Amino acid sequence: MQKPDLKSINAPCVMAFDLPLANGSVLAVSEIVRLVPNKRLVCKALWNGQDVFAKVFIGANAQRYAQRDQQGVQALINANIATPDLLYSGSIQDIIDAGEVLIFKAISAQNAEVLYQQLLDSQQQPERLHLMLQLTNTVAQMHKANLQQTDLYFKNFLVDTDTVYAIDGDGIQAFSALFKQRQKQRNLAVLLSKMDGLDIDWAEDCYAHYCKQTDIKYTPFDYANHYDLTQKIRQKAASRYADIKVFRTCTDVKVKQSFKQYMAISHDFDAINLSPLQLDNALSDAKNRFKSGNTCTVGKVLMADRNVVIKRYNIKNVWHAFKLSISQSRAAKSWANAHRLQLLNVATAKPLALIEERFGYLKRRAYFLAEFIDAPDIAEFFGLSMDTEVKQKVAYETALLFYKLNLLQISHGDCKASNIKIVDGKPVLIDLDSMQAHTYSWWFETKHIKDLKRFMQNWAKAPETAAIFRQAFMQAYNEMDDYMMPTVLERAKIA
Repeated sequence: MQKPDLKSINAPCVMAFDLPLANGSVLAVSEIVRLVPNKRLVCKALWNGQDVFAKVFIGANAQRYAQRDQQGVQALINANIATPDLLYSGSIQDIIDAGEVLIFKAISAQNAEVLYQQLLDSQQQPERLHLMLQLTNTVAQMHKANLQQTDLYFKNFLVDTDTVYAIDGDGIQAFSALFKQRQKQRNLAVLLSKMDGLDIDWAEDCYAHYCKQTDIKYTPFDYANHYDLTQKIRQKAASRYADIKVFRTCTDVKVKQSFKQYMAISHDFDAINLSPLQLDNALSDAKNRFKSGNTCTVGKVLMADRNVVIKRYNIKNVWHAFKLSISQSRAAKSWANAHRLQLLNVATAKPLALIEERFGYLKRRAYFLAEFIDAPDIAEFFGLSMDTEVKQKVAYETALLFYKLNLLQISHGDCKASNIKIVDGKPVLIDLDSMQAHTYSWWFETKHIKDLKRFMQNWAKAPETAAIFRQAFMQAYNEMDDYMMPTVLERAKIA
């Protein structure tokens, strides 16, 4: 099987080819499972008759990166931390000095990121907590050996029943001598920040377990500081991704920019010749339009074999044009917030494209494209005749959504019924141009209460439905009574 140009591979794929190695053996690759384009590929393969995973390093710095990865693996072995056996390290025969490979024994273990998502989807809370305690235990082992995983994602661990394997030796480094304890606390906080927002209540269990494993005295004060650090790290990571990364070419997004136009397109959206003219033509057909207004025009069109919602933000007058030209467009806010919610595992319509008409740095009209959700909004859903139990279940899922936004300190800004779709019994948030992520809890709480009040206004003429939601919010928030301070639900006039 002919070997492809490794630098031309830019996405995970099933691809069979042979890679000749410097020792005369052959690595029979069957699949590219992960990659950093032009730098590193992780391959599923067969080598000397056994199943393996191989890290293939390419480019000018291949040898340095391979050596660093190997040193990290050796550090894990020296610390008695489980990691897949390294079977071979060497060069690729036909591109010496430009290609290195590390071959690891394939083990029957599940990727922790995949496992966590499966447990989340199936709502298996005890199993998720057990997994988090396992990962916390492994991080504690690393810290006791003066090691840290600097690229601390769930995907860099494999889980086989009670054994957790650390992978990705490239990210394994020793702590620096200064402020070592602070570095360890931050490293643990990075791990816990990767939990789903609703699981953050388990942070205390994980922190207490870490303290026990590392012989640190647990105190509520120290935990409170660690919780705040975890939240800050989560917010910063979400902001770095949603407010910066997805506006540049990256794994998830392709960006094209000229003097007159800026365009960001989701990597899996294969629209051809996407342009403002094409979108304007689609919106000009009255059959496609949902809404025609001075501020925005909304319509649906079939594009790249998908039903796509187009939202065009219009210019009302000269003053509005000037204001738009120097501020972030509402389309860009929708684009950022959709990616923020996706990263934080909050259901929303998939963002497909952002297009801005520009004159240099000055912005004009803007377009936001998202996948169309063919489902009733929450008012339509509750208007259908169905048994009370179904309504109670959907109401609870909706209350959990608000509670999760509360934990994540995100306000929606326009919680009318039409902005919440019900898909398979669960709420999906849309219309995100007023959404905000908040740093300060006191300001966020005011915004969150406003969201709750606006949501309950949807049921002003439906007292039975309002009662179902009140009960659901009480159950989801489960707030402790404080006779000195009113709770969030009391301030929102729900409790």
